[in-house]
Amino acid sequence: MKVRIKVFNENATTPVYASENSAGADLYSTETHKISPGETASVRTGIAIEIPDGYVGLVCARSGLALKRGLAPANKVGVIDSDYRGEICVALYNQSKERQTVETGERVAQLVITPYLKAEFENAEELSDTLRGAGGFGSTGRK
Repeated sequence: MKVRIKVFNENATTPVYASENSAGADLYSTETHKISPGETASVRTGIAIEIPDGYVGLVCARSGLALKRGLAPANKVGVIDSDYRGEICVALYNQSKERQTVETGERVAQLVITPYLKAEFENAEELSDTLRGAGGFGSTGRK
């Protein structure tokens, strides 16, 4: 599938898949950010994307950045709808205990483009029974 992008910034990098079987394409910062512990920075990528109808762009963490430096998207997974044409920015949160620097040209997140289903919601007096029922957080155990 071909996906069109628009470049806003001379420091922008076209998203790149790191390997042949990568599900996410890397997104890159267009500027340097110093992010203190517990703070969130809006990291600009310098690009906009034309996601096809019926698809969504999911902005996900880069596992190495999250594990080694404590930097991950503040909203955990960002959603880019197919009708959005503005610049992609990553709300990068520093969950470490040290100030982190994101350099211009550094990979900050990954973009997964995937189809989605649009639900038609219908009010109901009752829902079907299941073994789990209304059991919520942790109700199915740890193992």
